[in-house]
Amino acid sequence: MTDSTMNARLFNRLTARLTARLTGKATLLRARSRDLFPGIAVSVIVAVTAQFLAEHYATPAMLLALLLGIAVSFLGEEGRTVTGVAFSARALLRLGVALLGVRVSMMVLAGLGLPLILLTVGGVVATIAFGLLVARLFGHKWRFALLTAGSVAICGASAAMAIGAILPRDEKSEERLIFTVMGVTVLSTIAMIAYPILARFMEFDHIQAGVFLGGTIHDVAQVVGAGFSISEETGDTATLVKLIRVSMLAPVVLVASLVIRARIKAPTGGKQPPLLPGFVIAFIGLAALNSFGLIPQSLGSFLSTCSRWLLLVAIAAVGMKSNLKQVLSVGGAAIALIVIETLFIAGVILAGISLLT
Repeated sequence: MTDSTMNARLFNRLTARLTARLTGKATLLRARSRDLFPGIAVSVIVAVTAQFLAEHYATPAMLLALLLGIAVSFLGEEGRTVTGVAFSARALLRLGVALLGVRVSMMVLAGLGLPLILLTVGGVVATIAFGLLVARLFGHKWRFALLTAGSVAICGASAAMAIGAILPRDEKSEERLIFTVMGVTVLSTIAMIAYPILARFMEFDHIQAGVFLGGTIHDVAQVVGAGFSISEETGDTATLVKLIRVSMLAPVVLVASLVIRARIKAPTGGKQPPLLPGFVIAFIGLAALNSFGLIPQSLGSFLSTCSRWLLLVAIAAVGMKSNLKQVLSVGGAAIALIVIETLFIAGVILAGISLLT
């Protein structure tokens, strides 16, 4: 047998193996796609409907997506949509949080000055610490405290979903997440209306008003709405201050992950969760690239829009996985906790403004 014949046979065998492997993977991918598509499709439909209603009725799209998802929660409980809904609530959520990194630019944030940056960061840290301390007085443990305080301190529903993704799961995880998203979104909407009135009453200039609005309102969209309702300068300042809070998402998740790994052992024979989840690493990477101007403005705008839509689809899916009766069973103590955390961060920022200006 000649060398050329042996080489030809070897080549044919390798080609056949590679073809078989690729064919098998393609078959699995098609089967997986068929399983996921119905659930992803209904999640997207709910998200698009929520966005349409939000644009016509001046209501937060996140809140509408959550409520519409709850209204069709049977789609997340049985039938062909279950797998895709679960995928949307988990994987698309993490991808959306990762893409939030394109909103952060350290070079731009540095323009606010060190005192205001320290005030904003201090407000975030103090609110989380406060939530963890007082939660026991309301009958709640550290998981719910971290979830609510983190979402109030950082960036509302987006932070709630990011923190919820690293918390150890139990039978009430979904209910806690749903309540927190609903709570911070409603409170953020109330603040968007009330805080500009308070800023005018206290005769804040555009810097003071921007710091107050950006440092206290939970969700980015409501910060923008409140800030620009006063003036363009106030809106710009409020947005920058809010981005400082958004940039705190990665360090907070990192510290929380370290504490959780230290306090909670992995199941017997199981693996420890990663020190830093992949979506947080991606968030940090995108923030770093954007800070050095390596992401073109058009691409950054596109990725930011993608992030918003992914989070909208994810929260619709989370709603479909929830049980409204169980969500409402969290009780008045949970409502009181999240309201007090909201008032606390407002008090911290107001005190800081009075000292610094």
